[in-house]
Amino acid sequence: MKNIIDLPNATAERIPMYYRYLKMLEENQVQRIKSQEFSKIVHVPSATIRRDFSCFGELGRSGYGYDVVFLEKTFAKVLNIERLEKIALIGVGNLGLALIKNNFRRNPNLQITIAFEVNETLTDTIVSGVPIYGMDLLKEKIKENEITTAISTVPSSDANQVLQNLAAAGVHAVLNFAPERLDIPEGMTVRYIDLTSELQNLIYLSNRNQARIENDMVDQF
Repeated sequence: MKNIIDLPNATAERIPMYYRYLKMLEENQVQRIKSQEFSKIVHVPSATIRRDFSCFGELGRSGYGYDVVFLEKTFAKVLNIERLEKIALIGVGNLGLALIKNNFRRNPNLQITIAFEVNETLTDTIVSGVPIYGMDLLKEKIKENEITTAISTVPSSDANQVLQNLAAAGVHAVLNFAPERLDIPEGMTVRYIDLTSELQNLIYLSNRNQARIENDMVDQF
C-alpha cells in the first residue's frame, strides 16, 4: 500500500509552485522565510500558505518561520522528484512538436520518452531524441516502456478513443489539451488544458481590473 498524503485538491495544485520558488530561494542561499514573506513571492495569501503547510505537520515555528531547505525536501518527496517520470505524447502536430523540443528542460524528473502520431511522414522518425511511432503501436510501446503518464494533444473528435487506448495500455494519468470534457475510464485521472478558456478568463479579469481602476479614479474627483 502506498503511503501518500491525501491533500485537498487546491493545496495539491499549489505544491509544485511552492517547490519551484523554494528551489529558487535555496539557490539564492535563503535559509528561512516567514509565511508573510513567502506570500509576497508566490502571490498566495499567507493564511492559505500556513494552512497548506499544516497538511504536512509542524513545518515551521512561531516567530522563526520556515526552514527553506527542509520545506524544499518535504515537497520534493511529495512530488516524487527523485523518480524519473517517463511520459508518452499522443499527437505530434505543432503543439506536440513544441512540447518535444522543450521536453521539460527545467524539470529533469519529467521526460517525454516516446510519441505517437497518425501522420505517416512523422512516424518512424526521431525528433529531439524522441522516437515517434504510429498509433497502432501505442499499447505495445507504452507497456514495453512501463509508462503510466501521457499528454494528449489530439483533436476533441479523437480524444475519447485515445483515452480508451491509453487506459488499455495501463496509463492512469493524462494531461489533455482537447477542450471538450471526455468519458474518463475508471481509475484514470485527467487534467484539461483549455487555452481558449484561459485566455477568455484572462481578458475578462484584465477588463474588470481596468474598470475598477478607472472607477476609482473617477471617485477621486
